[in-house]
Amino acid sequence: MPPLYVLAFFCYNCKVMAPVLIIILGLVVGSFLNVVICRLHKEVSFLGGRSYCPFCQHTLGFWDLLPLFSFIFLRGRCHYCRKPISWQYPLVEAATALAFLIIYLRYGLAPEFFVYSVFSCFLIVIFTYDYRYYLILDKITVPAMVVALILSVFVLKISGWHLLYGFFLGGGFFLLQFLVSKGKWVGGGDIRLGALMGLMLGYKYLLVALFAAYVLGSLIGILLIIFGKKGWTSQVPFGTFLSAGTFAAFIFGPSVIDYYYQGLFIL
Repeated sequence: MPPLYVLAFFCYNCKVMAPVLIIILGLVVGSFLNVVICRLHKEVSFLGGRSYCPFCQHTLGFWDLLPLFSFIFLRGRCHYCRKPISWQYPLVEAATALAFLIIYLRYGLAPEFFVYSVFSCFLIVIFTYDYRYYLILDKITVPAMVVALILSVFVLKISGWHLLYGFFLGGGFFLLQFLVSKGKWVGGGDIRLGALMGLMLGYKYLLVALFAAYVLGSLIGILLIIFGKKGWTSQVPFGTFLSAGTFAAFIFGPSVIDYYYQGLFIL
């Protein structure tokens, strides 16, 4: 009997500790994503080199780089020059940890957890970069397409035809808007992001993502206009809404599609 008690205790603690470990992993990965975002903007490699303060250029030490906690302990200021640290850093770290936790709570440690966590990393980079600089870089979307195709086919086992339909549906949907508006509604980055969404989701879940993105974009756009932050003709970083909609499809896509087909069956 004692070995059984030990095994039960171990299993229980694994269930308790797993979310904590997932959050820690998300914070660490989020810290790396911040490096990627910043160095992409500076057009330097993010694979090497020490992190440093953008103001005083001082090389940052271990205690300056603890994800989220360093920002709190340093009260949002550089340890050396006391210049304010951008809120991007803690927000990206916290968002990555939250995304990993949500995926874990939805799928556990199934293959979907690994795949959607990787996809979420690309989406967070796209979200943040587009929000800050109004650009969706090919340096992000093109490698993401390759990764999405490999993981979707070999890990998620999504049909190649579903991915092909999703690729052309997502890319074609925004290409049509680009041609009709002569580039006023969407840009080339949105076209490639739409194709990427199709490779991450397949065509069924892609429809869920697009619906979620447009609803979210409309609601936030209306609020920004009401509070005077934007006008009717103001440019908005639509890649942020598409990224959020794609993540929503990771979590709610299967349930939405099942509910839809059940409704059709009842009718």
